[in-house]
Amino acid sequence: MSTPGTGTGTAGTGIRLHANAPGWALDADVVVVGSGVAGLTAALRCAAAGRRTVVVTKARLDDGSTRWAQGGIAAALGEGDTPEQHLDDTLVAGAGLCDEAAVRLLVTEGPDAVRRLMATGAVFDTSEETGEIELTREGGHHRRRIAHAGGDATGAEISRALVEAVQRAGIRTVENALVLDLLQDAEGRTAGVTLHVMGEGQHDGVGAVHAPAVILATGGMGQVFSATTNPSVSTGDGVALALRAGAEVSDLEFVQFHPTVLFLGPDAEGQQPLVSEAVRGEGAYLVDADGVRFMQGQHELAELAPRDIVAKGIMRRMQEQGAQHMYLDARHFGARMWEQRFPTILAACRSHGIDPVTEPIPVAPAAHYASGGVRTDLHGSTTVPGLYACGEVACTGVHGANRLASNSLLEGLVFAERIAADIAGGAPAGSGPGIPVPATGPLQPAEARYEVQRIMTDGAGVLRSAESLRTAAAALEDLYAKALTALETDGKTAVPGVETWEATNLLCVARVLVAAALRREETRGCHWREDHPDRDDAAWRRHLVVRLSATERRALVVTPTDSAGFPSVQHPLSQEQSS
Repeated sequence: MSTPGTGTGTAGTGIRLHANAPGWALDADVVVVGSGVAGLTAALRCAAAGRRTVVVTKARLDDGSTRWAQGGIAAALGEGDTPEQHLDDTLVAGAGLCDEAAVRLLVTEGPDAVRRLMATGAVFDTSEETGEIELTREGGHHRRRIAHAGGDATGAEISRALVEAVQRAGIRTVENALVLDLLQDAEGRTAGVTLHVMGEGQHDGVGAVHAPAVILATGGMGQVFSATTNPSVSTGDGVALALRAGAEVSDLEFVQFHPTVLFLGPDAEGQQPLVSEAVRGEGAYLVDADGVRFMQGQHELAELAPRDIVAKGIMRRMQEQGAQHMYLDARHFGARMWEQRFPTILAACRSHGIDPVTEPIPVAPAAHYASGGVRTDLHGSTTVPGLYACGEVACTGVHGANRLASNSLLEGLVFAERIAADIAGGAPAGSGPGIPVPATGPLQPAEARYEVQRIMTDGAGVLRSAESLRTAAAALEDLYAKALTALETDGKTAVPGVETWEATNLLCVARVLVAAALRREETRGCHWREDHPDRDDAAWRRHLVVRLSATERRALVVTPTDSAGFPSVQHPLSQEQSS
């Protein structure tokens, strides 16, 4: 068993996606992968520091997960609120697995980071009487500290402001581009990325951006489940790329299922409409079909308990009553409040034949946010030299076992700035050529995407057990083994293209998630094991760090840490780089 944090000392794992050699290339100092709050903030700060910066994004610049964020961004901006109180709420939500140093950075640097975001052009809702930023509450917060914009369109406003700033700065962007793999030199240092621009050139055409620093800001992996609040582009590409490059990931078992997602039927698939926690923050009630408020008595904050507790409360009530969903009742808001405070949610509900002004909203939990991801230090560095990660793709230690509501936008903002400062603090480096690596892992056929989603929804959803997880692990391994056998015996694999690359990435992150969830024999945060219903600090107040074996292509190396703290991010090049 290896020690987490030591890296492999090689040019990745010797695994990459089957794809053509790059037919074109760009040169840069920094390539940012992703265009949400984390990616665009990092790009703006790097460019301002004089670094030649290229942004690569999978859809349009404004089409990532950030624009779907309804509730807002959390920071101690209000009178009487302090970073220390924000820290306390975050640590409680994280269920004993937050890195306190990372959380302290988040809450102390967060208020000024939000003010810089406002200076960039983001406009938050303000009080008509005082002109001060309006703040609301969400689950797990003991104070009103959530800044919002457009009522319930905070993400859209932040995305608008950052996209316009990037365009004003003249930063080069490559849209509709799926990043495939990390380029590395002979010592394993980052040398750029390979990518495919969708809708241009060949179906399997590939290009490259050569750069000594790569910032992953690719968002989440919600599409690994059948029903999610994530957009269709959230297929775990960043985590899969990092694993193939030899990086460590952690805490992938902690998938947050948002408690209140609009219930569209038991067979609903793909991106589902979110009903923001801010609706409960403004006084909506969770009720069953008889109108009973079942969260009262389960937690001091009732409907505003941390998300894992509310999701579990909903699931328990559904089990008790044999129901497929519960209800969110906000009829007492009245039409005016719905129209002014929650216009996006109101429109989404009405488009599905539900009027929240006159009837309760049917809701059920759905996959929402990955608390884990690519493991980083406090400067966003991963265990691969030159590779950084921020936002949902990263595991900074801030979220622990369960993200506190509206901390995600703040984390992306704060750690993007820290990454840019780290890059700006070093001398610009020329990137050496990437060393070609043979593609040794098989591609999955496009239809495997839906098979992975079915397996994960059945076996690794809100409720988990050893039996369900073993069944899921076996089914996922069977998908991989069949494709590997075909490759090794007949030299055949699926045809390279966006659909097969995405399916392969989804299978990769699903295998890691299930392996970690099966290993963690307790219930903690948003990881709920029916066969181990209690939290076990003595055995499990620690993280699970996962990497791909450098010698066995199918092997996942799962290593528990010695304590709740992460080992430092180190690699064999650290000493050389600091000398």
